[in-house]
Amino acid sequence: MTIFLNPVALDPNPNNPLFTIFLISIFVAFISTLASKILIDHEKLEKHKKEIEKFQKELKKISSSSDPEAMRKLQEKQIEFFDKQKEIMIMSFKPLLVTFIPILLVFYWMARDPHISKTVVILPKVAYYLLLVPLWHMLYPPHHPLPPYSIGWLGWYILCTLTLSQIFRKLMGVKA
Repeated sequence: MTIFLNPVALDPNPNNPLFTIFLISIFVAFISTLASKILIDHEKLEKHKKEIEKFQKELKKISSSSDPEAMRKLQEKQIEFFDKQKEIMIMSFKPLLVTFIPILLVFYWMARDPHISKTVVILPKVAYYLLLVPLWHMLYPPHHPLPPYSIGWLGWYILCTLTLSQIFRKLMGVKA
C-alpha cells in the first residue's frame, strides 16, 4: 500500500502533511463523484423520486378523506412504488460498492502513517463552532490531547472531502 500512496505524499515538509491529506481528499472526492455520475442514471432517479413524492402527497390526501375505494386503488399502486424505492436504493448503492474497498485501503494507509495520523489542524474560532467540533469531541474524544480549536487528520480529511465533493458535483453536473 505504501508503494502506491507514498508518491502522493508530495508535501515538502513531512512533519506537516496537510497537503498530502488534501491531495488524497481531492482524489477520493473526484473518484466517488465520477463513480456516481457514471453508475447512476440521474434522470431516472429524479423521475422516480418525483413520482414517489407525488404518490405520498396523494396518499396523505386520500387517507384524510376516508374514501375506501380511492384507498384501495392507492394500496394497489403502493406495490409499484415499493419497487421504485428499491430501484432507487440499488442505484444509490452502486457507487458505494465500487469505491468502498479502495477508500478503506486509503484510510488504512493514512491511519498507519505516523505523520498523517498525528496531524492537527487549528481552525478559526468561528469555523470550529460552526462545524460543531466541540460536539464531535464530546461524542468521540480524541485519542491524544489536541490544542484549542483544532481537529485531527480525520476531521481535516472529512472537511476537505465534503467540500471538494460538492465542488466536483457542481462541475460534473451530478444531482444530489
